[in-house]
Amino acid sequence: MRVFVTGVNGYIGAVLAPYLIGRGLAVTGLDTGYYRDGWLYSDDAHLQVSPLTLNKDLRRLTAQDLAGCDAVVHLAELSNDPLGQNSPTVTRQINHAGSLALARLARDAGIRRFVYTSSCSVYGAGSGEFLDEEAPVNPQTTYAECKVLVERDVGAMASSAFAPVFLRNATAFGPSPRMRFDIVINDLCALAWTTRRIAMTSDGSPWRPVVHVADICEAICRCLLAPEEAIRGRIFNVGQDSQNYRVRELAQIVAGEFPGCTVTTGPASPDNRSYRVSFGRIARELPGFACRYTAQDGARQLHQLFARIQMPQETYQFRAFTRLKQLKYLLATGQIDDEFYWR
Repeated sequence: MRVFVTGVNGYIGAVLAPYLIGRGLAVTGLDTGYYRDGWLYSDDAHLQVSPLTLNKDLRRLTAQDLAGCDAVVHLAELSNDPLGQNSPTVTRQINHAGSLALARLARDAGIRRFVYTSSCSVYGAGSGEFLDEEAPVNPQTTYAECKVLVERDVGAMASSAFAPVFLRNATAFGPSPRMRFDIVINDLCALAWTTRRIAMTSDGSPWRPVVHVADICEAICRCLLAPEEAIRGRIFNVGQDSQNYRVRELAQIVAGEFPGCTVTTGPASPDNRSYRVSFGRIARELPGFACRYTAQDGARQLHQLFARIQMPQETYQFRAFTRLKQLKYLLATGQIDDEFYWR
């Protein structure tokens, strides 16, 4: 199987490509290169396995770019909620219109599988109950709204010849060479390492489900290998029930893996995003899938990584490891235009 992976040089993509290749799949990548300035560490898995990658904007893909591929894994969108709110029009152009155009290209090229990485953020402001895939969505941001629209529009394309599947990932965590420090566990770990203090700006009461980046890669791989009837048109929440936490609980888990780190909280936040998610369906119905890592495992891995590379505070604060910082930098320096095309 030859798999076309968009966003192959992103946080998940940099882990996914060697993961798939190591399991016997051929990978061709696409990446626009917004975050190429950020590379946190190197190891054998990433130095020895480097897929052929098109440096091209998602919005300029053609059918020829997909020639010879059997499946598409679509990661390349503007992520995350703050970035989407900063540029809602461009977010809609890329995340909704661009994703829908890619799915149509894939379908028309005879590609049978389309794995779309959605997000548990579609649940938005939950009631505190565990939400499964049948629960009403309640997106609070442009980013989450686009996820809902892609699920709807690409889901309507499912047929006997085209099998899209939608993975609503919990908030990712864990090491990646293309690191992100703007997601909760990674950020808390970097704070703990560089300052020995986690000073939260909110009371940490919102609920967040979390999932290790390697478990996301495993879910994607299983969707590529499963019988088509097991995935066609399906939505799967990606994570495990035991990994739903309040943010302040995550801070305590992180502090426990970084000796001498203290935790303080602040006032309640106006951000009303809070949701607990049920992951029963993926455990029951995606053949061969099971999560392997907990939040504590991820915090321990990150501590070991930071110690090994002797990560300084300047690295944690470097713009390329935070999505919004990097895009603002590229705009301010005239490297991309107002629609995020390279000049």
